[in-house]
Amino acid sequence: MKKILLVEDEVAIREFEAINLQRAGYVIAQAGSGEEALEIYDEAPDSFDIALLDISMPGMDGFDVCKELRTRSASLGIIMLTARTQEMDKVSGLMLGADDYITKPFSPTELLARVDSLYRRVQMNREKTSTGIGEEIKLNDYVLNLRKRTLVKGDRNIELTHVEFQIVEYFFTNPDSALDRNDILTKVWGADYYGEEKIVDVNIRRLRMKIEDDPSKPKHLLTVWGMGYKWKT
Repeated sequence: MKKILLVEDEVAIREFEAINLQRAGYVIAQAGSGEEALEIYDEAPDSFDIALLDISMPGMDGFDVCKELRTRSASLGIIMLTARTQEMDKVSGLMLGADDYITKPFSPTELLARVDSLYRRVQMNREKTSTGIGEEIKLNDYVLNLRKRTLVKGDRNIELTHVEFQIVEYFFTNPDSALDRNDILTKVWGADYYGEEKIVDVNIRRLRMKIEDDPSKPKHLLTVWGMGYKWKT
């Protein structure tokens, strides 16, 4: 069962989104507020694959819900829905743990394409976790476990979203190699992703905050100017 938590305070918009997603085979749990969304999620947290969160809601807004959901689950796919065009709103959602964002107004085709893409990534990570072997990759003081989908530094477990894990896995399997932004985008988000390239940069920034001792002076996750990034061993 492909299940989505849809959080939108405007009934007409929520019903429009729900109908199109249901036609594509998704089961939808609808919430009209952030508070209601968390109540619904907590009743059956393991049943949800994706959360679609409107940013502008009275009371608990989409940012608050995103933050709360991410503390509950690193594997849940999260897409922010926003009518805002300010760069900071998009970056803020990604920094809080969202995997993607869609700017309103959007077509049913775009909505389904982005949801389908994220759902495939979520399922792929779950399959690797349940069926993969216990292979580990060790770089510097870090140990990446490909079956458990964990990253450990010493005795500290570093919590990663599934997108962050895929990025780290890509670097760990290509140490000291400069990886182009477009290559990272294709590897992690898929060849059919037609969002913006800066989603890579925001995720790198978020990873540095988790991985580096001093994110402003990274020692491992380095920028390759004019190209992309690399993991320095």
